[in-house]
Amino acid sequence: MASEAARFLAPRAWVGGGWASEVLLTVGEDGHWAGVRTDCPAAEAQGALRLPGPVLPGLVNGHSHAFQRAIAGLTERSPSGQDDFWSWRDRMYAAALRVSPEQVEAIAAHLYAELLRAGYTQVCEFHYLHHDTDGRPYAEPAELALALVRAARRVGIGLTLLPTLYMRAGFGAEGLREDQRRFASTPGFIAEVAQRVAREGGLVRAGVAIHSLRAVGEAALRELVAAAPEGPVHIHIAEQVREVEDCRTFLGQRPIEWLLDHVPVDARWNLVHATHTTPHELAGLRARGAAIVICPSTEANLGDGVFDLPGWLGQSGRWSIGSDSHVTRSWTEELRLLEYSQRFALRERNVTARAALCESTASALFDGALEGGSAAAGVPLAGLAVGQRADFQVVDDAADGLLGIPEDHLLDGLVFSSPSAEPREVYVAGRRVPAVETAPGFVAAMRSLWQG
Repeated sequence: MASEAARFLAPRAWVGGGWASEVLLTVGEDGHWAGVRTDCPAAEAQGALRLPGPVLPGLVNGHSHAFQRAIAGLTERSPSGQDDFWSWRDRMYAAALRVSPEQVEAIAAHLYAELLRAGYTQVCEFHYLHHDTDGRPYAEPAELALALVRAARRVGIGLTLLPTLYMRAGFGAEGLREDQRRFASTPGFIAEVAQRVAREGGLVRAGVAIHSLRAVGEAALRELVAAAPEGPVHIHIAEQVREVEDCRTFLGQRPIEWLLDHVPVDARWNLVHATHTTPHELAGLRARGAAIVICPSTEANLGDGVFDLPGWLGQSGRWSIGSDSHVTRSWTEELRLLEYSQRFALRERNVTARAALCESTASALFDGALEGGSAAAGVPLAGLAVGQRADFQVVDDAADGLLGIPEDHLLDGLVFSSPSAEPREVYVAGRRVPAVETAPGFVAAMRSLWQG
């Protein structure tokens, strides 16, 4: 994938965990970095496109349910006086039962444009909305998956599509609830959709997902992993206390404990949430090379709890961030909330920095999310380094939240000084991503869903 400009000169850029000056960035014909040189002499940089601000790598959004963007802000009332994850889930199902393929595409396109504007350059779509509103398969089994592919291509973001296996309503259930009928799937169906998506090529990748242990039995889980194409494997796990208790009741072990004992978990695996863990479970995951996907804004919004980030960093564990239900679409907000949740729980400051043996909390957060993003996406996106895809964002250092910030504190200000600053420009595979008008389609979909 050739780039528009083969060479860029950044006045400053985040290279190897710190700021470097006069960085010459060379893009190869495949859209990956072919060269990264710091302190580049002016003569050698001649002819390179000088970028209008400091440069950060693009980030992976490791967990997305695109259709849930349509309910952001619409589940924050509690008519019954009591509300939790499970009652929120019922309202989310009501939206899932209504949305059409055309609406899914319009909603996803707007969401993906928002993510790009924030500096995310790849999104991992945990996709379990498979069939029509009556629960019948579409003539094209990948109908809704391909709607997401079209949305991503329209706006220019990279996409890792994770068709998701969903077979039962919960531990001990024989099948799905009626309001889950659009999610029905088998290992063969999921593998077929993944293979169909993998043929799309370009910025599109495919992996697979298991919705959760409560939704998939052991035999089907093993069958899917064996049949799936090469790529990442994702699973929701240990998100809610009730989920952990039900797993112990029906399977005799905690979810992560059971997974490690019964499934060949390896470096392909990304465990989403893992909110309720033990040190022993974290050590087991680290030994297998698995990664965690943390979704701070959604975990806060749904009342899930607080992930043991210090425990995981103490294991040198890989992790990424995701926006999940999309109550926010900003990576700076996700990282800020991740650190603040630790401060709330522990009544301490700069928790991530201490756990990562790093002076700067912002750099520990950013570098952690950057490194783990490649594992979540199955794409080399670990920063400004030779061989990684040439994704980057140009920081608007004149934004209100960054005015007057000393140069070496720019990342600290970006994460911890509100309002968050959107990048001036975003590049994917060496190409600047132009703005695409998605709001009219999104508004039309929302009106049809909620005002029609």
